[in-house]
Amino acid sequence: MAGKERMLVTGGHALEGQVRVSGGKNTAVAVIPATLLSDEPCTVENLPDIDDVHALADILTELGAKVEYEPGKSMRVDPRPAEGNRVSYRNAQRLRASYYLLGALLGRCGKAYVPTPGGCEIGSRPVDQHLKGFQSIGAEAGEIGGLLTAESDCLTGGDVFFDMVTVGATVNVMLAAVKAKGNTVIYNAAKEPHIVDLANFLNSMGARIKGAGTDIIRIRGVQRLHGTTYAVIPDQIETGTLMIAAAATGGDIIVNGCIPTHMDALSAKLLEMGVKVTDYDDAIRVHVVGPRRAINVKTQVYPGFPTDLQQPMSALLTTARGTSIVTETIFESRFRHLDEIRRMGARVRVVERTAIIEGVQELYGAPMTATDLRAGAALIIAGLMARGVTEIYEPEFIDRGYEHIEDKLRSLGAVISREEFC
Repeated sequence: MAGKERMLVTGGHALEGQVRVSGGKNTAVAVIPATLLSDEPCTVENLPDIDDVHALADILTELGAKVEYEPGKSMRVDPRPAEGNRVSYRNAQRLRASYYLLGALLGRCGKAYVPTPGGCEIGSRPVDQHLKGFQSIGAEAGEIGGLLTAESDCLTGGDVFFDMVTVGATVNVMLAAVKAKGNTVIYNAAKEPHIVDLANFLNSMGARIKGAGTDIIRIRGVQRLHGTTYAVIPDQIETGTLMIAAAATGGDIIVNGCIPTHMDALSAKLLEMGVKVTDYDDAIRVHVVGPRRAINVKTQVYPGFPTDLQQPMSALLTTARGTSIVTETIFESRFRHLDEIRRMGARVRVVERTAIIEGVQELYGAPMTATDLRAGAALIIAGLMARGVTEIYEPEFIDRGYEHIEDKLRSLGAVISREEFC
C-alpha cells in the first residue's frame, strides 16, 4: 500500500529567473459549471492542472455531459446529453466551488440539488445570500439536511440586493439569471477579476451582461446560448504567491503571463516593505534590494488586499524588521497557519481577527501540517525562508489550487520535493 505524501523544503536559496503563471483557479471553477448553460459544445482553454478542475470534470460527467479534458490545457464540454440535476455528496465535498452547480443547474433545467460544499476550513461560508438571490429571481431555494436546493418553473428577472459583498453569491446569481425572462440587476456585486472573466465567457456565448467589475451588474435574459471557445485569465493568487516567495527569499524573479493591474494591492504592500516591483505589459519583476520592513495589512474585497494572499503574506512578515499587524476581515479562521509557523520560531500573537507579528531574524525548519489551500502556500513560503528542512504534511490541500508548484519553484532555484512516507 502506498503511503501518504509530504513536501520537503530546504530554505536559504534565493529565487531567481523567470516563471509563467497558470490559468486562474477562481475563474476556472466558475466558468466550467457555466458550460452547462450552453445549448452547444464549449471549449475552455488555459485551465490549470489542479484538483478542483479535475473534480469539476468528474461532476459534469456525473451529470451526463460529455467531457474531453486535457489536464493543464483545455476542456471541451458538450452539455446536451446532461440530464442530471443532482450532484453527489462525494463529489460536492471535493471542492468549495461545487455550489456554483446550483446556479448553473437552476439556469439550465429549473431544478438543482447540491450538497453543502467541501474544500478548505477557513471559516464560515453562509449561503443565505445565494438563496436570497435565487429567491429574488423567482426560485424556491433553501437548505435542509446539508442539501442546497433551488427550483423554479420559470425564472424571472428581478432586483437582487446583497447584504454584503459576496463573490460566491454574485457568481451563482449570474449563472441562474442569464437565461431568466426579463432583466436582473445585482446590487452590491463583487468586483473581482474572475467575476469579469465569467461575464466575458457568458457574453461570448450570447449572454447580455453589463457592469461586471462594478458593484451593479445588469443581466438581460436570453433564451439560448451558443457554443464558444474561451481562455481563462491568469491566476491572480498564484501570481501573488510567486511574488511573495521572491520577496521572502531575497530573490529576483519575473512572473510572466500575468495581469499586473490585478496585483496592485499586493505590489503596493511589497513596495512599502522595501521590495522593488516593476510592472510590464504582461509580466512583473520582483527584486529584493535591501531589508524587508514590517507593514500593516488589512484584507478587503477587490480591489483591496485579497484574503487569499493574506496567509502567504503573513508568513513573509514573520521575518520582516519590526512589528506587523494583519487584520483578516473576510474569513475568521484564516490564521491557523500561524500556529504552525510559530514552531519555526515565529513570534505571533492572534487576537480575534488580528495577528500581531514581531519579525525575527530567521526561522528554523520544522514539521508542519497544511490546514487549507492558502495555508499550505504560506508554509512553503516559511520553508523557503527557514534554516534547514521543513516538512509539510497534507500537501493535497496545495494541489487544489496550485499547478505543479514544486516544479515552478525548482525552476527558480528552490530546493523542494515530495516524497511518500508510511
